[in-house]
Amino acid sequence: MERISFHDQIQTNKLKSFFLILVIFMFFIFLGYIISLAIDPTYFFFVMIISVIFSLSYVLISYYNSHKIALASVHAKAASKIEHRVFFHAVESMAIASGLQMPKLYVMESEEINAFASGRNPKNAIICVTTGALNKLNKQELEGVIAHEMSHIANYDIRFMTAAAILVGMISIIAQVFLRNLWFSSGNKRDGKAGAVLLIIAILAAIFAPIAAQLVSFAISRKREFTADATGVKFTRYPPGLANALKKIKNEHISESEKHRAPAALAPLFISDPFKKKMAGLFATHPDINQRIAILEKM
Repeated sequence: MERISFHDQIQTNKLKSFFLILVIFMFFIFLGYIISLAIDPTYFFFVMIISVIFSLSYVLISYYNSHKIALASVHAKAASKIEHRVFFHAVESMAIASGLQMPKLYVMESEEINAFASGRNPKNAIICVTTGALNKLNKQELEGVIAHEMSHIANYDIRFMTAAAILVGMISIIAQVFLRNLWFSSGNKRDGKAGAVLLIIAILAAIFAPIAAQLVSFAISRKREFTADATGVKFTRYPPGLANALKKIKNEHISESEKHRAPAALAPLFISDPFKKKMAGLFATHPDINQRIAILEKM
């Protein structure tokens, strides 16, 4: 069996992530250019300013309060050094291995095996695990999950995904303002056949660019998960720990009444999609769990 280097996995997925965020930026430039050709560039400049202000304001407020919002949304409570000492020991070990400072620890009530990390930087980072993870995972598996979450902190994934969200937000706002303006104004458009063609192209771009940008954002999320898996192995030097934890996640069966109702917006934060959606491919926020396990088993 051909072995996979976690160093190669980390580098490859980071490069792919940067490339994908450049793709979103190109969508933004393309949409802006087409709309500016189809209508008065002065009007478009005004729309651009509005989109930047609204997108930055909304996303940055969420960014600086991301950990508070996430914890409140899942009703998490601060972990106890006595009751959750295994959790503390696992995080302390991974903090030493990663060279990061100890994040604040929280526990959420859920029979499902899951965990997430949040916070704009290591100083403000938190890690939250489910009671199911603490009850069902052994020491090596829990350390594998914690290492994965510490990797998100070490790789500044919240900051990276925030940048993607800002770009996607600006694309969506520009598209919405442009399309809505078409219904209320007949001015500020190019005349003639060429103008009509440009307008049609601009309308199509305004419809499909936000969708395409969101799909690329999902792809970035999947790449960051692969990166976190590989970086987690770098911290633990024990791939079976995380691989076996993912196998338990894959095989666990939780009734609908026992599932924790986490907000859909938080799904990308978790190590595994808490909704266990059958979404695959382009629309998935997480890579296929079988693919993740297969890669870990080759490391």
